[in-house]
Amino acid sequence: MHKFRQHWSNLRSSFWFLPSLIVLVNIILAVVFIEADSAGSDRWLAQWPLLFGAGAEESRQMLATLAGSMMTVLGVTFSMTLVALTLASSQYTSRILRNFIRSKVTQGALGTFAGTFVYCLIVLRTIRGSGGAEFVPGLAVFFAFALALTSVGVLIFFIHHIATSIQASSIIATVAHETIVSIDQQFEKKIGQDPAEDEDESKQLRLLAEKHWRTVPARISGYIQSVDGGALIRLASQRQTILRMEQGVGDFVVRGTALASLAREAPLDLKTIAAVHAAYHISSHRTVDQDPAFGIRQIVDMALKALSPGVNDISTAVMCVDYLSAILAQLTMKELPPLRRYEGGELRLVGIGPTFASLLGESFDQIRSSAAGNAAILTRMLSALETILSLTDRSHCRKELATQVQWIAELAQRSIDSRHDLQRIEQRSKALRDKLICAPFSSMHESV
Repeated sequence: MHKFRQHWSNLRSSFWFLPSLIVLVNIILAVVFIEADSAGSDRWLAQWPLLFGAGAEESRQMLATLAGSMMTVLGVTFSMTLVALTLASSQYTSRILRNFIRSKVTQGALGTFAGTFVYCLIVLRTIRGSGGAEFVPGLAVFFAFALALTSVGVLIFFIHHIATSIQASSIIATVAHETIVSIDQQFEKKIGQDPAEDEDESKQLRLLAEKHWRTVPARISGYIQSVDGGALIRLASQRQTILRMEQGVGDFVVRGTALASLAREAPLDLKTIAAVHAAYHISSHRTVDQDPAFGIRQIVDMALKALSPGVNDISTAVMCVDYLSAILAQLTMKELPPLRRYEGGELRLVGIGPTFASLLGESFDQIRSSAAGNAAILTRMLSALETILSLTDRSHCRKELATQVQWIAELAQRSIDSRHDLQRIEQRSKALRDKLICAPFSSMHESV
């Protein structure tokens, strides 16, 4: 079931699925309208001659014109899409191209134009106007005219969509929205039971190290797009053992290397190995669905491209930092799933997953390094950290935020020549460190 859902998700986001579906619907409509006309609908269609009264030759010419026009518009649409993809790839990063390909507006526009073309061809071949057996499907011809008007509106909207979608603000906002949705879906539920808070960490690690582990090798090379944690827990429970993930979502796994391991003395049977493989979905690329770190990676890549000497687009880099702060702020409101998951009081799964520290580092480490000497970006990063701090009272989050503030202050001390800018950053970082030392955030909520 997990594999089916993943394949269905990839199918829906593919570039060809929605256009093909629209073309199929238009084929069905053409057949239905032609059958309705052949069944004698011309009797009541004759009551509106201005709408359905075209002759065979006029209908044939109109449909031929519409079909030719739709092919021309379809070619223009493909050209505009390719130009947008090229500009986005060169200006920002190639990792955002899938967002353009997955756009329902682009897919819908291509499907509308191709579907109208196919519809006109099917209706055109049924028109007969010689030999005393004239047949003009008036209802089908009129619907072709309606499809043409609809295509004009779709073309205008598509041009507007392309013009807005290649803007940096739209791209960054779209990626950030997908990442926040992934965080909401992935971190709102827990699988299994949480371990006790007073669990002896060192003892648990020692017990795990003493066990004999049997590895399950990967069958193909690629990125892990998703993992069915529930299936892994059920498998471990059925085998009365512990399953340890060796690779997590977003990691690149090489064929033949360890994908997961099971704590047992006997060799693994083929059924168990197949069950482990069925819980993993590996492909040639990463997706944001179960991998919010990939969404962060896309925004970071855009920021790094904007900060490069050849581009030097500070505004785009500032927007990237702003949206990264929105993602991390959402993350502070979620309970990250535990890496050790239990069922019936027994440890069943030792997982690999994101932590606040890892996602915070993924967001700001490379941007901070590339922003050496840039007071605007460093100041904006301090503002982002202050925003995140205002939404969390968790000690480990505050500790990681304090580390980031310290690193920014140290970088500013080494790289900024302007005494005024340096003093402003030092004052900002000192005020932020003072807030980190203050009373926890929960007391503020209680007072409110």
